[in-house]
Formats: sequence, structure tokens, C-alpha cells
Amino acid sequence: MSLYELILLAPVHEVETLSEALEALDALSVSVEDADAQTPAEQALFGEPGMPPPQAGWERSRVVSLFASETLARDAAALLAAQDFFAACQLVVIQAVPEQDWVRLTQSQFTPVEITPEFWIVPTWHEPPAQARQVIRLDPGLAFGTGTHPTTRMCLQWIAGQSAAGNSLGRVLDYGCGSGILAIGAAKYGASDIDAVDIDEAAVTSTRANAEANHVRVQAGLPDKAVGGYNTVLANILATPLRVLAPLLCAHVEKGGHLVLAGILARQADELKAAYAPYCQLQVHNEEDGWILMTADL
Repeated sequence: MSLYELILLAPVHEVETLSEALEALDALSVSVEDADAQTPAEQALFGEPGMPPPQAGWERSRVVSLFASETLARDAAALLAAQDFFAACQLVVIQAVPEQDWVRLTQSQFTPVEITPEFWIVPTWHEPPAQARQVIRLDPGLAFGTGTHPTTRMCLQWIAGQSAAGNSLGRVLDYGCGSGILAIGAAKYGASDIDAVDIDEAAVTSTRANAEANHVRVQAGLPDKAVGGYNTVLANILATPLRVLAPLLCAHVEKGGHLVLAGILARQADELKAAYAPYCQLQVHNEEDGWILMTADL
């Protein structure tokens, strides 16, 4: 069965209305792109992770919708053309989408990720690199954490570095565990008592499944699962919740233990230091692509 694309141009103030109308007309998917991409008029939209971008969208947007048949695509175009809001929009094309092996295409975008020369994150459809001595098997899923983001890599590098230095991770808490990748990494490097918690039930489910797939033991649950003191507390979330959680996270770190925080932009270092100052002395441990890893020994 062939799929069909309906491609439209829309000004920024009509993109949301147009997208909602396409979804109501049984579009399988709707995506929005800069219509002026790869031209001198291209606009870059940058925003802090977890925060809205400084502007709603591009002045001229290319709205691409996917339909199960040519008839559905053409009917949708005809219905849209009759609406008042469509006066500022334009039909670009209705065209068949070339047949592709979508599973293989998606998988090709995810390749093994190097954490250290001997430590790799490897999707299940790839063989580990020959030099890998430690491997986490992880496929993309519903929860954050595949090893491709700098914050995740820096946390895993810290974990591997502790092992290389002969330091025990002890009892570990992964707060905001997402896919469970940090908890699994801790298990791979010798931690045996690991709690992984998240406010998202999907993350808890993902962590349990990923831990089982990697043959490690991780106790995953909602935040109330975190009880008592830990020798290592890991939290890879974002600066704002990390500020709010300062007293809670520090209370979980045993005397002589380690606090490891990520999800922080370099320009946010001073505000994090200030937020944690009553409890510990945070320092920047690593930096990659504008993101930093902050640590403290309590």
C-alpha cells in the first residue's frame, strides 16, 4: 500500500490551526519545517531544553502530512481549501511516498555510541565493536536516555572513571532514571544495590525492561522508592528541577558519598552552585557541547 504526502505552505499564525485540521482529517502524521531552509532566509529557532522557543515558529512553514491513500489526501486538500483560514496558505503538492523499509531506515539512524574506548551503548540490531569490553544493550524507546546526548555520555563516563580509579559506587540512586541507562551503567561497573526512580510510569517500565535485557538487577519505581542514604546519587534532568530538588538529593547522599548532576547548561553553573551551597560544594567536572556535568563529594 502506497502512502501519500500532502505538502502545504502556511504563515506562522496558521500553522497550529492547519495542523489540527489535518489531524482531524485522518492524517497519519503532520510535521512542520522551515520553508526557507537551506536559503539565505532560513531561520534558526533555539530554546532552552524544556522551555518554549523564543518565537512560535518560522514565518513561512512547510507543513507535511501523510495519508493512507491518494483519495484521502486529495479530499483533505479540497476541504482545507474551502476554509477561511486557508486563504493565506498554499498547496504545494500531493505525491506518493516511495516504498521503503521503514524499520531498517529507522534502525540505521541509531548506531553504537562510544562512551569510552572500551565502553559502548549498542542497539540490539548491531554487533558490539571489537574493542568494547563493557556494553549496554539499549534500543530507542519512550523514555529519555540512549547515550547519544552529551549529558548521558558524561554521566556514564563518570561512572566508568570511578571504576577505573578503583572507587566503589556503593549503593546507587538514579533520580529521574528515564530509560534506566545510568542505573544499568552503574550495575555494569559493580554497583549491586541500585534504586532507579522517575515520576513517569513509562520510564519506570522502560527501566525495568532495559535492566532485564542487560541481565542486571535494578529496583525501579516512583520517587517514593528512594529511601535512606546512598553512596552515589545520579540525577540527569534539567537545571530548574535540580535547583528545587537540592535539599532532597543531598539528603540522600551518605557522608563521604558522591552527588552527580547533569542536564545543566554551562551558563547555569553559578545558579546551581548557589542552590546547592547550603548542602555541598558543587564543581564542574566535565563539559561537552555547551552542557556540563557537576559533582560534589559530601
